[in-house]
Amino acid sequence: MPDPAPLPPFAAIVVAAGKGLRAGQAVPKQFAHWRGKPVVRHSVEALLEAGATRVIVAIPPDGDEAARAALEGLTGIELVSGGEERQTSVANALEKLSATSCENVLIHDAARPVLPRTIIARLLAALAGYPGAIPVLPVIDSLALDADGLMAGAADRESLRRVQTPQAFRFADILAAHRQWNADHFAGDDAQVLRAAGGEVVLVAGDEKLAKLTYAEDFMTDLPAIRTGMGLDVHQLAAGEELWLGGIRIEHDKGLAGHSDADVGLHALVDAILGAIGAGDIGSHFPPSDPQWKGASSDRFLVHAVGLAHEAGYGIGNVDLTLICEAPKIGPHRAAMQARIAELLGVDIGLVSVKATTTERLGFAGRGEGIAAQAIATLIRE
Repeated sequence: MPDPAPLPPFAAIVVAAGKGLRAGQAVPKQFAHWRGKPVVRHSVEALLEAGATRVIVAIPPDGDEAARAALEGLTGIELVSGGEERQTSVANALEKLSATSCENVLIHDAARPVLPRTIIARLLAALAGYPGAIPVLPVIDSLALDADGLMAGAADRESLRRVQTPQAFRFADILAAHRQWNADHFAGDDAQVLRAAGGEVVLVAGDEKLAKLTYAEDFMTDLPAIRTGMGLDVHQLAAGEELWLGGIRIEHDKGLAGHSDADVGLHALVDAILGAIGAGDIGSHFPPSDPQWKGASSDRFLVHAVGLAHEAGYGIGNVDLTLICEAPKIGPHRAAMQARIAELLGVDIGLVSVKATTTERLGFAGRGEGIAAQAIATLIRE
């Protein structure tokens, strides 16, 4: 494909100074990873690729380290400390831009990571006739007026629009508007600041791709529908130990030795589930060096892994467990294992497969020195 036509010169501001608490991430959502990279990096890269001469990123007062890590390797960007309100963050960034010549500026929310070049081009073209331009989408749903929980009337959706970012402005106009702004309440967005100063704002067609990441589930929308993980575990058979296998206790002359109850079947399942969500292995969650797990029931480990899968947005599709040993015979216990594993996973027993095989008396399992287990877990997006 030929290179896209160059766009009119512009600078950009990316507002990334919020706390982002509703997104339920371990860090402010603008620094959380989405589609393989920090949220803020997506739009900054899009602006740089579109030809932005400068990109000012407004960050939390204590966010310098996180911001530099998120934007590592990018050139043409500068950081500025934001404020308690969006207007303060934007005003700080505008003042930083004012030190150099700038004709047009785009102001964008970091929480909208997908930024099509067509939107940038549309906005910049609109600035030829107006001091401000914003992307909007129609309101599709019917609207109701709320009065203490009761419907008090309907709103005319035909005249309403959903406002997105980036919002584009002639730099001199938006800088002057922010300098004049003296309200002590949240303005909503920069278009309202310009309008308050008497500037006209034209509406251009937006794009559903400009969706805003707000809640925890927004970070799950790009997850694959199905994920698969594999697990493998081996434990030695030893005299004087209880034999726990597949979640049940089996009478046998030897048991499996390990820091916990050494249930190789459940351990393999735990690793399969953790592997499917990229969450390490059983040792990283329940290290054998930690005395609290000495003799612990492996039931706890499997329940923990299932909980992590749910937190990641996945439920159990099915699991397939293969036990490898000469003795004990697994056939008489298979149904009980299936039932117990299904109970721990919180699924129908039909989604649990338990099989057994031998190694034709070859290797440690064939010599009766230990038991091995292999497992595959398929997770389905919830």
